[in-house]
Amino acid sequence: MIYELRIYYIKPGKMEDIHNRFSNLTIDLFKKHGMNTLDFWEDAEGKNIIYYILEHKDMEAREQNFYNFKKDPKWIEGKRISELNGPIVEKVESVFMKRVPYSPFNKIV
Repeated sequence: MIYELRIYYIKPGKMEDIHNRFSNLTIDLFKKHGMNTLDFWEDAEGKNIIYYILEHKDMEAREQNFYNFKKDPKWIEGKRISELNGPIVEKVESVFMKRVPYSPFNKIV
């Protein structure tokens, strides 16, 4: 498995919009397209940043799943509607990670 930390820098005044889009659209579409969402966080210092982690089988699966997600008519229309008052996200960064053998999480799974 690989884990993708995604960091979204949100435009000022758009935090409610991104929360609505994730909770009402994006998470279900991720699941539909084989992407497991592990958790979400807001920046603890009040910055307009959302962090979340996706789990993928491997990089090839990640690329195919995101390709299918971005082509999904529900995503295209939902994104369009959510941005009628302007873009929500300024920038997205991704960091790819692999779990180390001594991770405490390995004992849970």
